[in-house]
Amino acid sequence: MRNAGFISVVLISMMMISCMSKQELPVSRYYEYDHSLPLNDSVRSLDAEGYHLYAVSFNSVHDKKVTGLLSVPQGADKPIPVILLLHGLGDRKTVDYIEAGHQYFIEAGFAVFRIDIDNHGDRKKYDYDFDLTNGRRYWTRDLITQTVFDLRRSIDFLETRPEIDNSRIGYYGISLGGIIGTIFTGVDDRVKAPVIALAGGNLSLMFGLDALSDETQEFFSIIDPINFVELIAPRPLLMINAENDEVIDPLTSKMLYQAADEPKEIIWYPSRHRDLPIEKAYPDGVEWFNKYL
Repeated sequence: MRNAGFISVVLISMMMISCMSKQELPVSRYYEYDHSLPLNDSVRSLDAEGYHLYAVSFNSVHDKKVTGLLSVPQGADKPIPVILLLHGLGDRKTVDYIEAGHQYFIEAGFAVFRIDIDNHGDRKKYDYDFDLTNGRRYWTRDLITQTVFDLRRSIDFLETRPEIDNSRIGYYGISLGGIIGTIFTGVDDRVKAPVIALAGGNLSLMFGLDALSDETQEFFSIIDPINFVELIAPRPLLMINAENDEVIDPLTSKMLYQAADEPKEIIWYPSRHRDLPIEKAYPDGVEWFNKYL
């Protein structure tokens, strides 16, 4: 992907993006839904030390059932700002690096809400490969779009909770959670301060020289963060990326950042994708939320 052909595709894609208007590509409309749909939510208290923990379930769009974990710091003044925290590909809401982030945010005085990406964790039903180029690529695309809806419904649920300040909602997504989160925070302005880690834009570039075909562009239109990141402004966006990322090409992260409007900031760490120093990346998020929530 680093040969001359790839670079040519990148440059052409950047030109296309600069000429594209929201009117020409109103892809955000895909994520509209009926807010009046009943949540049919349930909340059950769980044992935890130092914070209140609740097992949550609610109905999302397309008759999907979503399960989540809501954590609320003990002794905090209510209502409390909340962080939506989303994992990466193949993981779950209780994976170690998400548990670590959860602890950072709880200790900083934020409530935390975690769900599983569609067909992950508690929601896993199929062993299909996540693949946007071959095999079940439409199924894979639906997994991404469904999770955007699920995150929007998560806010619908949080708005019913008296201990949560629904005017102070942040988002922290990692890898696939960052890709999905860019779309989500672009279409849902109830998120006031997003932090996107280890994500990039122009997903169609994985098709190489076929990236600019009408079919490829149409397929990726509703799931490419590059088409949504501009919608985040005027809310502040923080991106966190790895200089030596072997999963998300750093060039695509730079392109995503370039497509975003101000206010925005990007932090680079001299690491690979799976070696991002979370002991630094999560405090970066805490600082961002303390400033903007």
